[in-house]
Amino acid sequence: MQLSREAKLVSGIILLSIPTIMYGGITLLSILTQGVSGFGAEGIALDEVQFALWRAGHAHAGVWVILSLVMQILIDSAKLSSSMKWLSRVSAPIAAVSISGGFFGVAFLPEFRWLIYFGTFNLLLSALLTGVGLLKNLRIAHLHT
Repeated sequence: MQLSREAKLVSGIILLSIPTIMYGGITLLSILTQGVSGFGAEGIALDEVQFALWRAGHAHAGVWVILSLVMQILIDSAKLSSSMKWLSRVSAPIAAVSISGGFFGVAFLPEFRWLIYFGTFNLLLSALLTGVGLLKNLRIAHLHT
């Protein structure tokens, strides 16, 4: 399998975001253990709801980044116009950042919930475009056999 230039570009950028997710995990570990393990949580005190929202933000970041990487490969096989492929390519990682950022933000200000909805819309858009594109390609491939 050969990745397109576009998939390589977007995947490379996505992979560069992984250290931020790792930092979030080590910070959560520091908060959870009250500084016994991890680092980066000096002066951060979260109540139960805030901690749960931070955990959710961290977990969603990791899951959606992995999904964004997988989708780059799938988009290469989708029967979509170039602009729709780009829209799907960038919507997936935008969703990862927006959804997780929304959880982190809502821990302190409810007004940040729009980020969760924005991210959810982007994830839905990317998934639907890619899914339809793959099914269209399946139908075309089937007709040629």
